[in-house]
Amino acid sequence: MVAATAVFAGVMTGLGGGTAAAADPIIESKTLLADPTSPNGSRIVKAEYKDDRNLRLYVHSTAMDKEIVVDVQRPADASVPRPTLYLLNGAGGGEDSASWQAQTNTLEFLSDKNVNVVQPIGGSWTYYTDWISDDPALGRNKWKTFFTEELPPLVDGALGTNGVNALAGLSTSATTVLALPIGNPGLYKAAASYSGCAQTSDPVGSEFVKLTVETWGGGDTMNMWGPQGSEAWVANDPYVHAEALRGMELYVSTGNGLPGRWDTLNGPHTLPGSYGLANQLIVGGVIEAGTNFCTHNLKGRLDSLGIPATFNFRDSGTHSWGYWEDEFRASWPVLARGLGV
Repeated sequence: MVAATAVFAGVMTGLGGGTAAAADPIIESKTLLADPTSPNGSRIVKAEYKDDRNLRLYVHSTAMDKEIVVDVQRPADASVPRPTLYLLNGAGGGEDSASWQAQTNTLEFLSDKNVNVVQPIGGSWTYYTDWISDDPALGRNKWKTFFTEELPPLVDGALGTNGVNALAGLSTSATTVLALPIGNPGLYKAAASYSGCAQTSDPVGSEFVKLTVETWGGGDTMNMWGPQGSEAWVANDPYVHAEALRGMELYVSTGNGLPGRWDTLNGPHTLPGSYGLANQLIVGGVIEAGTNFCTHNLKGRLDSLGIPATFNFRDSGTHSWGYWEDEFRASWPVLARGLGV
């Protein structure tokens, strides 16, 4: 059985909210339900138990040959198998303070829901995709393999889930949650995408990718998908492969870049520092105007294919956390339908 280490305090203490309706056999025994391995040999190396709802898994990824931290919030009632929501962080991969946990009350909102909430930590600036080559700055990245082949069987076996999965992501991972279903029919029943750009292989979308990977992350998109516009860029484009989204419950949202209710001096979701608000308004405004353009294009694409989806085009709002917290709550009914809760 996987080694288990009890941890009496941690950053996740208190996020679980109330008491579970029934004792969680995993938390109570501090033992996972199974010791599974994925088809390629990936495995859970260790589990740490944070409190009465939260644990941290250390997963060895065979594809990347490294250990990935995966945070888990257990369902309100874990007495029967429950579905899984994979909650993806943005460009920083949850390795910095720009994370769902640090910037929102989303885990608290989910604390009374009967769903396993799974947050992988890592993969900053990688777009959570499979890179064709190792990168001097960002290393070996096979994140699509991790999310679709390695992690699900480990989560399902160790946590005793019912095998029903959904995805939610923001910014770069808003693109990821629409790309992971490509080539993986039926793996995900729902996806919520906030402030992303689905069209990764055209001139506009590819500039978003290069800005994130190269300008901010210091990586090289040649190592990611090869020359711009090449086969790998197209193969990972959710706009091109929108048919892969058919049958899923979908929620897609964006602001338009104009200042909104969360873009205020000293606001709870305003970027810190002397120039925080200016950066949020200018840089965040430009980025969100771009995602607005991309999201309108995605709506047109899905409409042309007859694929139903819920879209929310806000009449204001920058690329920032206050809006993503709001959008997660707004998207929950869509995610819940897909998850069957």
